[in-house]
Amino acid sequence: MTVRLLIAEDHAVVRQGLMMFLKLDDGIEVVGEARNGREAVELAHKVTPDVVLMDLLMPVMDGISATAAIRRELPDVEVVALTSFLEDHLVVDALRSGAIGYLLKDTDADGLRRAVRAAAAGQVHLSPAAAARLVRDMRVTNAPGPLTRREVEVLILLARGRSNKEVARELSIGQQTVKTYVSSILRKLDVQSRTQAALYAVQTGLVSTHELAQA
Repeated sequence: MTVRLLIAEDHAVVRQGLMMFLKLDDGIEVVGEARNGREAVELAHKVTPDVVLMDLLMPVMDGISATAAIRRELPDVEVVALTSFLEDHLVVDALRSGAIGYLLKDTDADGLRRAVRAAAAGQVHLSPAAAARLVRDMRVTNAPGPLTRREVEVLILLARGRSNKEVARELSIGQQTVKTYVSSILRKLDVQSRTQAALYAVQTGLVSTHELAQA
């Protein structure tokens, strides 16, 4: 399946470089370019991408606000944050806004393509440095309700970067059943995204930071 990608980046040279790298992958089709967060939201509605590669610091509307709007209005569209900065508040805010991935702009071309494909499959993908910051700084604010044994098994696989299809195969259950478990996990943990749930799995020792970073 070809991944439909929207690139949101305010610097034309960087945007063109990203397109050049990503077009080398026959499984990725760039369906739009946005110069700011507002354009990203508008274009997402028009071209319905599978994934948005989102710069966080842009004019008119920043990438964090744009990510939140896209995830709220187009919940089937995944967002990967791409930035030059690893400041604590940016990492945490990007996650809270609904980004499924967080990459630094020094990521190599292969890593970038892997992250886009992973996001399209609903898989958490974080740079190792971002994973370490998130585990340290992100906290589940409310005490979660108890997870069932099966929900814990699903959570561990999510944190290891498995897609719903892969979880279903490994646990010998249907994909719709996996979706039901994921919804229950998010509700019980009082989090908004799979990435936040994955961080909870790290904080409680279900998986290691290394496993999360390599997801």
